[in-house]
Amino acid sequence: MLSPAQAIVVYTDKEVYGAVGSRVTLHCSFWSSEWVSDDISFTWRYQPEGGRDAISIFHYAKGQPYIDEVGTFKERIQWVGDPQWKDGSIVIHNLDYSDNGTFTCDVKNPPDIVGKTSQVTLYVFEKVPTRYGVVLGAVIGGVLGVVLLVLLLFYVVRYCWLRRQAALQRRLSAMEKGKLHKPGKDTSKRGRQTPVLYAMLDHSRSTKAASEKKAKGLGESRKDKK
Repeated sequence: MLSPAQAIVVYTDKEVYGAVGSRVTLHCSFWSSEWVSDDISFTWRYQPEGGRDAISIFHYAKGQPYIDEVGTFKERIQWVGDPQWKDGSIVIHNLDYSDNGTFTCDVKNPPDIVGKTSQVTLYVFEKVPTRYGVVLGAVIGGVLGVVLLVLLLFYVVRYCWLRRQAALQRRLSAMEKGKLHKPGKDTSKRGRQTPVLYAMLDHSRSTKAASEKKAKGLGESRKDKK
């Protein structure tokens, strides 16, 4: 007997859903420590809802699929698996409410024949219901999308506002620099005009003093003549 670490492992879905009159695929795959053998076999069994016993409904061996000719599935099962891809899936057509139950997939890949089977439960409805997880995922995705959109709009508005503030700041700085330069020019002009004014005042004073002195000398000479 092989050790548990080397045992064949079979995988199926936990649950599948189908509508009345539609079809559903029952997936079955496996892992084995051995190469896929020519003697590989797949067996599907069905246990009705509320029933105790499981019946065989499909068997694959020696490269050939065999559909059991008894039971309600005898004309509704289709083999879609491929042993080379470790796939033992089947399709059930024309679903009915009586198909509700548990389906078991069993795989043997000699010499690897030890391992547990895997089970999938089929639920048949008049209309396939939307799963709670899908609805919840859609709601969460919508909320996250709205939040991301709001954040994007916030950053766009903030960026535009900052650009506008920066432009206004540059304008104010340019205006302040212009005002500072104008008084400087006036001051320099006044600085150049001040010495000129003083020179003109000194010249007028010296001219006036010379005129007074000349007039005084003329007066004294007239007195002397008399």
